[in-house]
Amino acid sequence: MAKFKMKHSQHWLLFVLFFPLSSVLCFSELSFITEPTDVTVLPNDPAVLDCQAHGHPPVTIKWLKNGHHLAESQHMQSLPNGSLYIPKTTYTKEESDEGFYQCLSQNKYGAILSQRSRLTIASISEFVFHPVPMVVTEGSVARFSCAVTSIPPATITWEFNQRTLPLLTDRITVLSSGILQIYNVQLEDAGKYRCVATNIGSRLKSREAALRVNQDLGPKPRQRPKIIAEPQNVTVSLHQTVVLECVATGNPWPIISWSRADSKPIDVYNAKVLGNGNLVITDVSSKHSGIYLCRATTPGTRNYTIAAANLTVLVPPSIVERPESQTRPRAGTARFMCQAEGLPPPRIRWLKNGEEVHLNGRIKMYNSKLVITQIIPEDDAIYQCMAENELGSMLSIARLIVVMSEDRPSAPRNIHAETISSSAILLAWERPLFNADKVIAYSIHYMKTEGLNNEEYQVVIGNDTTSYILDDLEPAQNYSFYIVAYMPMGASRMSDQVSQHTLEDVPLRTSELSLTSHSSTDIQVSWQPLPAKVSRGQLSAYRLSYRTATDNTVISVELPQNSTEYLLRGLQPDTIYLLRMAAATRVGWCEPSAWTSHRTPKISSNKVPSAPILQLGALNCTSIVARWQTSPDSVVVKGYRLCYHEEGQPEQPSILLPAQTYTYTISGLDPRRKYHVKILALSQTGDGYQTDQAVSTPGCVSARDQLAAAPPPPDSVAVVASNTSSVSLHWSRPAFPSGKAVSYTVRCTPVGAHNASAIRYLQTSKQSVVVQNLHPNTHYEFVVRLHVDQMSSPWSSVFNCWTLPAAPSQPPPGLRVTLIEDDTALVSWREPTEPSVVVTHYTILYASQKAWMAGRWQKMQREGTHTMALLEKLEPGNIYLVKISASNQVGDGPYSNPVELALKRGNTHRSKNPRHSDNFLDTTVFSDGVYHMDQRSMTGIIAGVSIALACIVMCALILITKGRPRKSPSHKVIAEGAGEGTCPGLSLPNDHHMENVEALIPMISEHFLDLKGGSNRAINCAGPVSGKNQSTWLLFKREIRNSSGNDIEMRASSYEAGRTVLRYEQHLAPLPPLSQDIIYGPLQSETSNSSEGSQDTGDSGHYSNEESNDDMSNGSTTHSFRPESFGSDEGTTVSGLKQCFKVENKVMLGHPLSHSATDASKLSECSHLVPQTSQANSC
Repeated sequence: MAKFKMKHSQHWLLFVLFFPLSSVLCFSELSFITEPTDVTVLPNDPAVLDCQAHGHPPVTIKWLKNGHHLAESQHMQSLPNGSLYIPKTTYTKEESDEGFYQCLSQNKYGAILSQRSRLTIASISEFVFHPVPMVVTEGSVARFSCAVTSIPPATITWEFNQRTLPLLTDRITVLSSGILQIYNVQLEDAGKYRCVATNIGSRLKSREAALRVNQDLGPKPRQRPKIIAEPQNVTVSLHQTVVLECVATGNPWPIISWSRADSKPIDVYNAKVLGNGNLVITDVSSKHSGIYLCRATTPGTRNYTIAAANLTVLVPPSIVERPESQTRPRAGTARFMCQAEGLPPPRIRWLKNGEEVHLNGRIKMYNSKLVITQIIPEDDAIYQCMAENELGSMLSIARLIVVMSEDRPSAPRNIHAETISSSAILLAWERPLFNADKVIAYSIHYMKTEGLNNEEYQVVIGNDTTSYILDDLEPAQNYSFYIVAYMPMGASRMSDQVSQHTLEDVPLRTSELSLTSHSSTDIQVSWQPLPAKVSRGQLSAYRLSYRTATDNTVISVELPQNSTEYLLRGLQPDTIYLLRMAAATRVGWCEPSAWTSHRTPKISSNKVPSAPILQLGALNCTSIVARWQTSPDSVVVKGYRLCYHEEGQPEQPSILLPAQTYTYTISGLDPRRKYHVKILALSQTGDGYQTDQAVSTPGCVSARDQLAAAPPPPDSVAVVASNTSSVSLHWSRPAFPSGKAVSYTVRCTPVGAHNASAIRYLQTSKQSVVVQNLHPNTHYEFVVRLHVDQMSSPWSSVFNCWTLPAAPSQPPPGLRVTLIEDDTALVSWREPTEPSVVVTHYTILYASQKAWMAGRWQKMQREGTHTMALLEKLEPGNIYLVKISASNQVGDGPYSNPVELALKRGNTHRSKNPRHSDNFLDTTVFSDGVYHMDQRSMTGIIAGVSIALACIVMCALILITKGRPRKSPSHKVIAEGAGEGTCPGLSLPNDHHMENVEALIPMISEHFLDLKGGSNRAINCAGPVSGKNQSTWLLFKREIRNSSGNDIEMRASSYEAGRTVLRYEQHLAPLPPLSQDIIYGPLQSETSNSSEGSQDTGDSGHYSNEESNDDMSNGSTTHSFRPESFGSDEGTTVSGLKQCFKVENKVMLGHPLSHSATDASKLSECSHLVPQTSQANSC
């Protein structure tokens, strides 16, 4: 049965371990072999959308169009492999088969949805614009263009005079965008031109446009380069080909070159120049995105003209962090991570078995993460993360397996939260009431209580603690907490929720400043309110500081906390000013921002454009968008000049923008960097007023653009103990490029501490701190971390330091003074309770009352490992005072309260028990410790015990001597042999021995032993029985040799009235069976009936007998063995003894080795007739 149970348990264990794995393996079988892709067909042509799935059978496939299920019909049929077949596509205003299609695959584990595919029916529309006629001069440039809407995109070709235009000369360039360029126009180029748009289903021709060429009549004057066809902002999809056109004229003919605004090199492998200056980039990718500059330069001069265009490459979604399948117990929490990238940034949706997840209070979505709390069996499903943008969709699959268990622990109890600092809260709880021993881990859940759609965070810790410090919280925020207990096959319900808030802190940083000038003597300063995550509390004030670049005198202005702008007046014209801002909470001021420069305008009589109103925003982690607008005034704006630079870096070349441009994208930036952007308007009368503003790029979340590395931890950390309760720390700021304010957190932990509340956190903006209120002579660990721009470095290496030791602050507890001899006392105490104090020695002061009044103390010292001492040679009749102190290498501690010890004179019993004599005062103080004895006390105790044992031996010898048999002819005896083995039978006379039956009374009911342990000889009711060792009992041998009479009398032991009997009960281990055991059988029955009046003394060597002196002097406590009961009851007693003797005789003669039940009962009944010894005191 046990083997069956073991095998059954093993099978169950294997099932538990491999059930989740097998489920995941089965789940992985449900997948798509082929997913539908984009398809373009002609009207009325058939279309096939492929879809094949593989999984645990049966697998069914259904189709959705634009998110709705399709019903199978003759118009749309599902093929056996799951693909969708449309025999004849329709494309009318009333009904069209165009749209987005997806297939849904399902089996017993769940359902999965395929990627989105688009069915397009080819078409081509009228031309958006046609080429227009042109008149050019011989030797110049002619340019025609046309545009058409086509699906799929049409191919553009050109016809000259209704014939295909030959491209046999380098003078003619045809761009894929539908542009025709003719350089160095000749007279024979005159004619009619038209474009032809062709796709898979149609061919469309535009209207004709005539080109007229005028003959060149003479030399041309010198002309500055002029760009007549600027590159246009273009957005293309991944892997397509893009053409950036740039056509310029001038005399001499300008040279066209290309560059990037971010100074990055142009991809030479995929880029080339087409014609006289068009840039063509094939197989574009996201790295090609950016601003491209076309520069037309007059040869041999510095005269140039620049035109810019922004290239945006759209990228379909791709999932860079895929969700992972999970096995979770019921009532647990599952978190599915999903990160996707693309341009435009893809939107994340979550599907459950092919349908969109319904979000509620238990199922939430934080950004792109799906969190399911308090899992129920219905949550067991297949989940998909879908990332989609206008270029397509991408899905990733994960399975949630819910493990059921009925034997779950109850929820953790008595949750308590306590604020430690601005970023740390201590959470404590009690273990579950039920099944607490099965808990293997605790899961702490917490989230902000203010705001909507706050993300819930989770921390998992072991089962060896019931407290935890959350030290990554935001300052001045309210948080809610609850805890779940986990066991191997399930989780408890969530505990009660508790809320707690963190303390305020100084602001993390200030807002970015926007600086503009409306005149030559003022600067308008504006800023945005700080978000709560940055302010870290309620703002109390702002401080604006400014100075000129040449003067170090700083002027500061404090502003109310609700201010967002301030106008500085009375400034100097054409002067560079430096400005910075600081913000404060009730805790204090933050580090001021870096200095921002702004130049006031020059004094001018001409009216110039006012400063544009600039708005900056981050497009992504590497791009920012600048938008501006100008106030309407009479000054005509000819263009704008924009420049930017990273903080702490030199400015980039200025970018000239056309007058009608009001937005510009700056690309190719670094993530998590601060950039300053300046813009001003240009006019005929001069440059306008300038606007300065700063913006920071966010961090990238994709794998391609890695997150900015976390700042390194502080280095060169030094820890020095200042005194017994404080430690000084110094460190250096690590080398990393950042102009932002830096703060630090110091964590102090006692080594070996199990209480989380003992951990301390200190925050500072300096590079040193003094940790105070520490315990003396205690080992601490210190670590430091750095905070900058909402990022935290790892903790530094651990540095250990001991605080300096302190002198004991308390005397040793439990002082006890005990008198152990006439002139000797034992002083004992306990070690000090201060854990951080190491005692090197103890100092004991003692003095008699007279000496104490005279100020004379006797001094004694003991090592710190001792907790007792002896005070010797004390004078009787005096009262002594004793006190003690502890000392270490630092100093001496205080003395304890004095303890009195009184010694009295004239006691005659001191030698018997000097420690507890009634005539001596046992002077002690209260102590809960164990009493300690020294060597001298132990010697006295041993001596006393030895004397007692000697007395016992003497008493035994006296008793044996008094028990000699008297020679009398009237005494008839019965004896046994003295050897081992079976006793010979006993023969009794017939009737003439009955009168001497008194001699048969048993002397000892059990057996008699020498207290030295040397003999097992016994005297019982049949006579003496000897063991092997007979040399000890010499008195018995001598008595037998000196006796006169017959042989039987010489070998007998008779009873005489008045003789004292020595009795002894043995509790040692059982010995081999002796003669008396063989004759009388086991002694248990005798023991149970003959032990009345005896005192159980164990094996201590004390005996239950009386000395003869005590028998005579203290008769009231002694029962004589003289048969006084033979008086009135003599007949009854004798008759009983005769019967007893007959029974014994029968037993000994007939059954020497065994007793019958009847005989045993008779022996038991007669045993009470034997006179018993009384209970007596020890010798």
